[in-house]
Formats: sequence, C-alpha cells, structure tokens
Amino acid sequence: MTSMKPVIIICGSTATGKSALAVEIAKLIDGEVISTDSRQVYTGLDIGSAKITVPEMEGIPHHLIDVADPNTVFTVADFQKLAQEKITDIHARGKMPIICGGTGMYIDAVIYNTTFPEVIANPGLRKELEKYSAEELFKQLQTLDPDRATEIDSQNPVRLIRAIEIATELGSVPKMKQMDSIYETLFIGLELSKELLQERIITRIQNRIPALFDEIKKLYNSGVSYERLHSFGLEYRYGSEHVQGNITLDEFNELLSTKTWQFAKRQMTWFKRNSEINWFNPINNQQKILKQVQDFLRLNNN
Repeated sequence: MTSMKPVIIICGSTATGKSALAVEIAKLIDGEVISTDSRQVYTGLDIGSAKITVPEMEGIPHHLIDVADPNTVFTVADFQKLAQEKITDIHARGKMPIICGGTGMYIDAVIYNTTFPEVIANPGLRKELEKYSAEELFKQLQTLDPDRATEIDSQNPVRLIRAIEIATELGSVPKMKQMDSIYETLFIGLELSKELLQERIITRIQNRIPALFDEIKKLYNSGVSYERLHSFGLEYRYGSEHVQGNITLDEFNELLSTKTWQFAKRQMTWFKRNSEINWFNPINNQQKILKQVQDFLRLNNN
C-alpha cells in the first residue's frame, strides 16, 4: 500500500469514447470526473469541443468544464492548479478522481506536477515570426522542440509563436522526461483501428452541423472575435471560415476531416511516449478495463 492518493486517468485521441467510459467507471466506483481538455474549460465552446452534455453525465459530477471566459487566456499552469485542488477535494470527500481527456500536456502537468518556465513576451521575435505561415512556424518548432510539436495545434500561429518564443528564450528546450507521478496512478488509454477512428471522426463532424455554425455565430455576436475563435482549434477555425463565406461546406468538411485525423495521430504520438499507459480497444475490452480498475482500487484501498 502506498501513501500516495490514487487517481485514474482515461486518455487517448479524439473520438475514442473517453467521456462515456469515464461515466461508466465513475458509476462503478463512486468517482467524479475531471475533464482534461484545453477547450472545454471555456464557456460557450460546447459543440466544437464535443463537451459532454448533462444527460450524458448520468448524474456523475464533472469538473473543470466552463471555468473560463473565452476572451480570457487560460493556461496549462492555470489548469494544473485548479485540477490538483479538485483532486484533493474529491479525495477529501471519499470519492475517486477520474481524469479524462485528450490534452496530453494538461494531463502530464497535473499528474507529474510539471513546472512551467516564466518566459516574458519578446515583441521583436514575435514581429519576426508573424511573417511566417503556420506551416513554416510548425517546421521551426519541430526543430526546436519535437515533443511540443507532437501536441500543439499545427495550424495555430499564436500558440506556435509562443512555443518558439519559449524555446528560443531558454536556449535549450527542456525535455519532457518520464517523471515520477505525485499520485498513485492507473492510466487507461483508448485506441481504435485507423479505419474506425476515421469513420468516427467523420460521423462526429456530420452530426455537429449546423449546430457548430450556430455556436460560432453566437460566440462572435457575444464579442469573441474570429481571430480568437481561430485559436480554439480546428472546428472553430474552419467553421469560422465557412461562416464568413471564405470556404464552402464541402471544403469545410474536407479540411476538418483531414486535419482532425492528423491531430488524432499527433495526440497518439504524445501518449505513446508514456510507458505507464495501459492500452485498450474500448469496444471489445470494456470488461477488461473495469477489472483493471477494480484491481487497482483493491491495491490502493486506503
């Protein structure tokens, strides 16, 4: 038995069924879910972020959803602080924290208590970098920080410039090591075949039209600029372009399907670095997953 508190982590790429599994596990073990998604923290970003709905929660408490205004910057350090406080609170109430999400950097920040360097803005460097396209910036980041490049949105110039700025300022990029967890952890990774995952991604996109476009219009009318919407990832970037009349519906579908698949592959690259993750097919391995959870709890029943 360990003195560290137990935490269950459900991770994997987009559209693998993480949220539904988290609810099933929470019902079984009296758990509460902490969403680990860099977009679901923002209010109003519901459709594009595939935020779990109240009926889908099935009465299970979910945390760190809708905790930030979309016009404010919410950092990984902000998330780390709130999530660790919430884990402490859940344990204090005799419940089991279940971290669930696809943002690998956020999960690592919480579980391994990663520290983040304080790097102030460099206006001169930013001005220089703004001349480059997202593709060119991404190539620069891949050279400077290959690990960060696996997780970042490769089409987001704002985040790419910030990542390059940090790497440049530090002189040498700090490598993400396999650090020791500050909790007793069970990592459950969900993985589907390429064909099924691609099919799920396309189906998810189709099911969210036209609600996604309505959400984007609502956000814009509430004061969220198109530039800001672009920073929220693929659905909001290409959805905004369609809403503005810059791309057709067919172009939107093609771009979003292709780019989401590429993003899913980068998510898996990030997670595959972690040897602690136990990988399962969520469709035909659910009983194995639940057994592993129960075995983990028996070992950590403190």
